[in-house]
Amino acid sequence: MNNLLSPSTLQPFTICTTLLFLFVLFWLLRSRRINTSVAPEAGGAWPLIGHLHLLGGSQPPHVTLGKLADKYGPIFTFRFGVHKTLVISSCEMAKQCFTVNDRAFASRPKSIAFEILGYNFSMIGFSPYGSYWRTVRKISTIHVLSATRIDMLKHVMETEVKNAMKDSHSSEKVVTEMKKWFGDIAINVMFRTVVGERFDGEGEKNKQIRKAFRELFHLCGSFVISDSLPFLRWLDLDGKEKEMKKTAKELDEFVQGWIDQHKRSRVPGNERDFMDVIISAVDDQEIDGRDAGTTIKTTCLSLILAGTDTTTSTLTWALCLLLNNREILSKAVQELDTQIGREKMVMESDLHKLEYLQAIIKETMRLCPTVPLNVPHESTEDCTIGGYHVPAGTRLLTNISKLQQDPFIYSNPLEFRPERFLTTHKDIDLKGQHFELIPFGAGRRMCPGISFGLKLIQITLATLLHGFDIVTQDGGPVGMVEQSGLTNVKASPLEVILTPRLSTELYGQN
Repeated sequence: MNNLLSPSTLQPFTICTTLLFLFVLFWLLRSRRINTSVAPEAGGAWPLIGHLHLLGGSQPPHVTLGKLADKYGPIFTFRFGVHKTLVISSCEMAKQCFTVNDRAFASRPKSIAFEILGYNFSMIGFSPYGSYWRTVRKISTIHVLSATRIDMLKHVMETEVKNAMKDSHSSEKVVTEMKKWFGDIAINVMFRTVVGERFDGEGEKNKQIRKAFRELFHLCGSFVISDSLPFLRWLDLDGKEKEMKKTAKELDEFVQGWIDQHKRSRVPGNERDFMDVIISAVDDQEIDGRDAGTTIKTTCLSLILAGTDTTTSTLTWALCLLLNNREILSKAVQELDTQIGREKMVMESDLHKLEYLQAIIKETMRLCPTVPLNVPHESTEDCTIGGYHVPAGTRLLTNISKLQQDPFIYSNPLEFRPERFLTTHKDIDLKGQHFELIPFGAGRRMCPGISFGLKLIQITLATLLHGFDIVTQDGGPVGMVEQSGLTNVKASPLEVILTPRLSTELYGQN
């Protein structure tokens, strides 16, 4: 027995055990290194502020981040002050984020704008993933954004487009500012849908509402120092928090007035518009800690805002691209004359025949997505993207603009070529399933108003191109300079001359 435990006997056993232990330890450490490898970080970060100084130039953030993607690849990290952010810019990375890891990235990061302007993160687009978001999204989808409701609302879209056509009919050469023209149609459609009345843009009160809406989009998309450096919030160094509180107060007063009016005139069981519907649905109940008033206000505001600014932006860019590519404009008009004729105005029931027009809209959204960096997401759990470990709490920016201009997917990606969606990319749609084209986002947090928005864009653009010859004042091209914000809007006005090309009676003129 003593011989079995002698040092000479134990030595080989000890060596083998030690080697086995070291091998297991090395394997565990190596596995940990593999599993915790992180995406490359963009160079040039400064202490404390990270990469913020790189966004200080004249270029929009999605352009700056796109150039960094050329250097670091389709997935890299970028530090917005203290916040580490994952930036992706390829359809493969987007697919990984919004399919297998969709739930992990379903939430929103907290920001001062989302807090103050979004009623403490209660607006559907700004709220964190959870029961409140699911409940409000369901109400909005069923009562406004479903196929059944859109079909019921198509007459509202047609009527507002025809009103704009009638107002613009003139035998004289009158300059029309198209951003406002498109915006008036969109806001009237949304007001009639949500609050049951047209938007009187000439009234002083409604001018203030329009200004407050524009400020909300501007402030939500603007850089705020204390978002990146939270410990400086109490100083409000850039004055943005003060501006946000002022705009939030104005919007709250407007929407509270609409609610009070609806409650006074409301007849239970006879809901005329969405505000009547949600007042009945919520019925003074709390939803996940939010009182009924907050839910009603934020949901109605979300629908009006989402349906107005994004629609206006897309239509403006579409017309800009057509004016700068007259041969494509001519083809679109030819399709309208062939499919619709010149004896009637375009109806919603005609839209399915306008394949080239639909391709124009797809190509516009590819080149000029309304939200080029998507609305930010935030991971709620650890996950793996592109082989890299992404810890919970990481913010995510999807550079949709860069992704949709990938030369490996689209030949001559900077050219406006609607024909690509009738030939090589014919089967690609806009519903978040084809990650080569996701202007509305993808996954469970994608925009729920795709069908509603597309219908309004199609009927507006088709009717405009069918009803008017359109030229710029000097006959030259229009500028394509962007204005940074939550949405991608044209920086300068779009002024054109509209000349009627159909019979006078079709415009509703006597």
